[in-house]
Amino acid sequence: MKTEATTIRLPIEGMDSEHCALIVDKAVGSVPEVKQHHVELNNRVAVLSSDKPLEAVQHAVQAIKDNGYDVPTVKRTIPVTGMTCASCVASVESMLLATPGVLKAAVNLATNTVQVQYVPGVIDERGMRKVVQGIGYDLVIEQEQGATTDIEGIQRERMRSLKQRLIASIVLSVPLVIIGMLLMHAPWANFTMWLLATPVVLVFGRQFFINAWKQARHRSANMDTLVALSTGVAYLFSVFNTMYPAFWTARGQEPHVYFEAAAVVITFILLGKFLEERAKAGTSSAIKKLMGLRPNSVHRVKADGSTEQVPIAEVDVDDVLLVRPGESIAVDGEVIEGESYVDESMISGEPVPVAKVEGAALLAGTINQKGSLMMRAKKVGEGTLLAQIVRAVQEAQGSKAPVQQLVDRIAAVFVPIVIGIAVLSAIVWWVLGGEHAFTQGLLALVTVLVIACPCALGLATPTAIMAGMGKGAENGILIKDAESLELSRKITAIVVDKTGTITEGKPEVVEALGLDDTEAASALLAIETRSEHPLAEAVTRHLHHAGIHHAPTMTHFESITGKGVKATVNGNTWLVGSQRLMEESGIRIEARFREQERKWQEAAHTVIWLADAQQVRAAVAIADRIKPSAKEAISRLKNEGIAVYMQTGDSRRTAQAVAQQVGIEHFRSEVLPKDKAAFVASLQQQGQVVAMVGDGINDSEALAKADVSIAMGKGSDIAMDVARMTLISTDLNTIPRAITLSRKTVSLIRQNLFWAFIYNIIGIPIAAGVLYPINGYLLNPMIAGAAMAFSSVSVVSNSLRLKWARLE
Repeated sequence: MKTEATTIRLPIEGMDSEHCALIVDKAVGSVPEVKQHHVELNNRVAVLSSDKPLEAVQHAVQAIKDNGYDVPTVKRTIPVTGMTCASCVASVESMLLATPGVLKAAVNLATNTVQVQYVPGVIDERGMRKVVQGIGYDLVIEQEQGATTDIEGIQRERMRSLKQRLIASIVLSVPLVIIGMLLMHAPWANFTMWLLATPVVLVFGRQFFINAWKQARHRSANMDTLVALSTGVAYLFSVFNTMYPAFWTARGQEPHVYFEAAAVVITFILLGKFLEERAKAGTSSAIKKLMGLRPNSVHRVKADGSTEQVPIAEVDVDDVLLVRPGESIAVDGEVIEGESYVDESMISGEPVPVAKVEGAALLAGTINQKGSLMMRAKKVGEGTLLAQIVRAVQEAQGSKAPVQQLVDRIAAVFVPIVIGIAVLSAIVWWVLGGEHAFTQGLLALVTVLVIACPCALGLATPTAIMAGMGKGAENGILIKDAESLELSRKITAIVVDKTGTITEGKPEVVEALGLDDTEAASALLAIETRSEHPLAEAVTRHLHHAGIHHAPTMTHFESITGKGVKATVNGNTWLVGSQRLMEESGIRIEARFREQERKWQEAAHTVIWLADAQQVRAAVAIADRIKPSAKEAISRLKNEGIAVYMQTGDSRRTAQAVAQQVGIEHFRSEVLPKDKAAFVASLQQQGQVVAMVGDGINDSEALAKADVSIAMGKGSDIAMDVARMTLISTDLNTIPRAITLSRKTVSLIRQNLFWAFIYNIIGIPIAAGVLYPINGYLLNPMIAGAAMAFSSVSVVSNSLRLKWARLE
């Protein structure tokens, strides 16, 4: 039977001429799965026809990219409903990946979300929803602004419904167990147990049967299949024995009923799901904390100066807002009036409130302290730093660690294998079981189906990743994906940039001599205020802090390239610049200035001289201050066996001075951006797992090359885009904390997977009756149900321990 060809329109970026169109047309034509194609230059699309649309789209997109053009794609994190175990994850993921236009799909059971990357125009969210609905699940594709509230509402409703069903099941199961254990021989016992068990199995447990039927229709199976088969078989077998007990008594056997087993199994599984959902909510508490930092409304200042309270969604860029004492700041912006201190600890991790004056930057989610501030909005909604942090954490929590790929492959075949083992157990019992073979075979089948737990396998890795990402966010560590979190513990070498990473990245006057001379200090202020030299701002800032604010009249200003400035202030000639300028101008330098200058040079400080027409009057030393945390952080890294290398474009003398102060033995000076990346590659060739820490555009190539890339949060946007990990704080101690977090998270993943596998490896054979020939023990289905519920809860609870772990 011939498959009908599908027509697909691929949007193309960068195709703006006939020449470009010819290249794209040739690229698409080179794809074997494409039967017919043409390019529409005006619409900037490539139209292709194929009877294998999935492969055609994937290969065409790659071919177009290989030729220097791009196909625009959209990345989305979409909530998924109806998933209960790792097999559900495999089903949703495989169906989406088999959909033309979907390039990537990663489902996370812990967050109940799927991260998709797709080509708009080929597929959209509604199309993906139809695909997922076709196998019994659903996608929540509400508009982004209202999605968070809607998703939380769905989760609350699910928890409320689950709690109600659980309570009702417990109320009916308790008398059911009492009758089944103590009063089973009473003439009314079987009919009473039937009456009590029916609501539990068919009403409160109906979702298991509905989901199992949906899976069966699509030739698939998941945890619901196991629960529905086991409890359904036990329930129907018990109904038959209650209605027709003579069938067994005529054959000399007791007509046992297992109503209490069916009901209690469902009750335990509902209890396990309820506790699991509560625990999963706990692992995502970091996101909720971050989202809770932003207020719902703001005070907007109108043109007449009065204020109005408006929802945050109505704030636009350039709106003027009033922030009162104690209020949270709603958007990113800058101060235009007022002075105050702002608590930025929730963003930066640094506990000391930051002084804010006119022109200072304000960040959404931070808290104003005592003074009132008038601010102008610069970034609103999804553009704020807080929103970017929330989005980064959400994407990271939804990403998959490499170890999860193995778990996914096992989960895909887990349920069919368990069903096979259950049926095989029943057959072996029926053939070799003796007098009560049928009953015991049936019990073994039910117990194997009940005890097998794909939930624990499915939750082992994502709950640990969620807890790890959340813990990182609370400590100012934003990790873009699970792979970086897992790899960080293996770091053997770390390469750090000097400027902005080890140092503050902002030149400051660290020492001065002669500025107690008021005339000299005032002249220096006048000259440096006019100067465009990069260090002039540091000098004027120092003079203002020293209480010198008045700059005298300057009538002449001459810049001497590479040497300094010559100026006339209050009728007197002044020189500001290097020692070379002083010597060439015949200026006398006193011994005290020469001695001080020698000490400053040894410390790699930049020295600026101030002289009148005859002699030097003052000198200032300028340096990029080393961060207070740098020495301690580097010591901690070395103590953990990690080799630390420093790279800088500065001179060897400056690099050596900084390296000595912070305890770094290996440093490289006067390096270019490409040299930084080449050095990272050379370390990797030696078998090292290399982390690169940087903050500037010049670090981006090396960051991209490194195994683990770390950007300082106050660095350039390009560095933070390239890096897989961003430190919000400037505290370098965050780096060893991030490595500790990686070790603790990976340890949790291993613990979770160990217990999940061991539980199933030990539990399934016992349920099948392997101990019966040895000691006559046959596992009760009720105990199996409790064990199954406990396995999932224990895995999630173990992950929650990370919330209280210390990273020091």
